[in-house]
Amino acid sequence: MSLYENILEGKDKISLVGLGYVGMPIAVAFAKKAKVIGYDLNEVKIKMYQSGIDPTNEVGNDVIKNTTVEFTSDASRLKEAKFHIVAVPTPVNDDHTPDLSPVEGASRILGQNLTKGSVVVFESTVYPGVTEDICVPILEKESGLKCGVDFKIGYSPERINPGDKVHRLETIVKIVSGMDEETLDTVAKVYELVVEAGVHRAQSIKVAEAAKVIENSQRDINIAFMNELSIIFNKMGIDTKSVLEAAGTKWNFLKFYPGLVGGHCIGVDPYYLTYKAEELGYHSQIILSGRRINDDMGRYVAESLVKNLIKSDIHVKGAKVAILGFTFKENCPDTRNTKVIDIYKELGEYGIKPIVVDPAADAHEAQQLYGISFETMDAVKDMDAVIVAVAHTQFLSFDRETISSFYNPAHKKKVFVDLKGIYNREEYSSEDFLYWRL
Repeated sequence: MSLYENILEGKDKISLVGLGYVGMPIAVAFAKKAKVIGYDLNEVKIKMYQSGIDPTNEVGNDVIKNTTVEFTSDASRLKEAKFHIVAVPTPVNDDHTPDLSPVEGASRILGQNLTKGSVVVFESTVYPGVTEDICVPILEKESGLKCGVDFKIGYSPERINPGDKVHRLETIVKIVSGMDEETLDTVAKVYELVVEAGVHRAQSIKVAEAAKVIENSQRDINIAFMNELSIIFNKMGIDTKSVLEAAGTKWNFLKFYPGLVGGHCIGVDPYYLTYKAEELGYHSQIILSGRRINDDMGRYVAESLVKNLIKSDIHVKGAKVAILGFTFKENCPDTRNTKVIDIYKELGEYGIKPIVVDPAADAHEAQQLYGISFETMDAVKDMDAVIVAVAHTQFLSFDRETISSFYNPAHKKKVFVDLKGIYNREEYSSEDFLYWRL
């Protein structure tokens, strides 16, 4: 019998290596169709899953309580599986070069527990060549097995959008690839068990790797264009959102919007592609130009706030500023690679130490990564300026009266930064507000 048939009949198991915002939902989805081992080296995270708690909020506590996934931090249990999916993050270093240590570490752990007849599929976003040139040698060295003889490999880039309840694993077409036709067929059939939207069989592993890395590079470039337009239109005294709404009436206008580009996908993946291009002697022009614009937006927002404080005759140094929202995107607890921290740090250069409020964020993670402790909404009072940085659902209900209550009543002008443009500009175009958005 084939591996696919054995998985269907429960004779062979699927393993997920890495149980974060991507890996855990995949494990849960497959557990509805097959026996699944969910492995992560983070024992605290595993204990939370075993207790029925979903720290990512991707599927919810009830789903975690009822799933049949066997959550474990014991790597030796990977020997029980024959179809392995590696879904670990691929961040960048401070110098924007790829940090492959998570995927290399996962390959080592999996290699030490790999058995003959296995198929290993990587989902982590990488530049073309990483799966075959970096991961395979590690798997072979640690296992003593030969790729193509004792085990096979494939690549299927993750497309899960954290915090998005519409575009999920099941509803997004899945790119799949394999080292040969037989492996490709196995990988495709296994993923078709859970992906209702179907799969796209890529020509090769490198093609699949390249497809993933350009998806986010394209979005990054388009958002950078919007951010540049925002800078230009603000100088002209024109509202960028109004311009985009007008231009968006044309059928082929791409509807992107300005904003902070953080997280561990759009703000990271382009650097993987440009790194590999530079290795081959080509220096990216468009991609890196977009990255420079987007990486600089936090500073631009902070500078704009300071200018508006000065316009309002409010002393800059020591000004009381509240930042509402700290995660890299709305309705998601993930604070990794959030660009809101850039606003926070830049304001610090002006002698301003903002308070930060984020009821949706992972407070422990923010403290660990940035040394920032969140305040509650009760602390947002007598402010000199307020920045709504993330469009959390909790913030959408704020009306003009609520927002007015956040400020020092002595100020003639309330400096209000609505970064994402989630409020009605007309309501704040009055003598008592100085409203600004990208």
